[in-house]
Amino acid sequence: MEKSMQELLGQTVVVIGGSGGIGLATAQRAAAEGAKLVLTGRNPERLREVAKQLGAPSTAAFDVMDSPALERFFGELPTPVDHVMVTAGRPNYGRLLEMDLAGVRQAFEEHILLVLRVARLAATRMKPSGTLLFMGSTGGRGPGVGLGISSTINAALPTLVAGLAVELAPVRVNLIAPGFVDTGLSASLLGDALEERRKHLRTTLPIRRVVGPGDVASLAVHIMTNTALTGATYDIDGGEQFVAA
Repeated sequence: MEKSMQELLGQTVVVIGGSGGIGLATAQRAAAEGAKLVLTGRNPERLREVAKQLGAPSTAAFDVMDSPALERFFGELPTPVDHVMVTAGRPNYGRLLEMDLAGVRQAFEEHILLVLRVARLAATRMKPSGTLLFMGSTGGRGPGVGLGISSTINAALPTLVAGLAVELAPVRVNLIAPGFVDTGLSASLLGDALEERRKHLRTTLPIRRVVGPGDVASLAVHIMTNTALTGATYDIDGGEQFVAA
């Protein structure tokens, strides 16, 4: 049978954090596959610009960590949606014995409790054939100075996602775990060290290039369209975790 030209034609894809980086790349890829987009982001102007470029008919500007705003967003979705992807959140680094407890709580709020909160809110708004897709990381999986919170979160997320996949079935729940991805966020974190990091990865990664947001977007759309995938974690780091840092 001939494959459909547009694999998401007639489907609605919600991208939380869809105005930049991986979220934007996924929105672009989904739009190319025929999806109707619902985009969120914190910056209203940036969100309007992206929505205009992609022809997204629906947007909402809010901070995903604002629980009432998040609840209101899902409550106001006009029709059941097919796929929800969450790309919000920043990496959290610091020595375990030195991080203040408020910062530790915030890290768990942003990465663990947000997943649970979105899953609960999305459960009643999605079609049975839909996909919930979250973001983790291959970075910090092992112990290291300054990586304690990051490694704890990255160890917990696959188990949480697998549990949600069982409870929310037949809605599918999956986790994407990138390594370094060349995005604006990476640039802001690395500053002047960004180009050196790129050069290092080009020479050490098995794929001999740097992973970009489009690579992650391709994986995200594949997970949305492959209805046999649920409860799993998909690494996408160009082999970074298998070579010396």
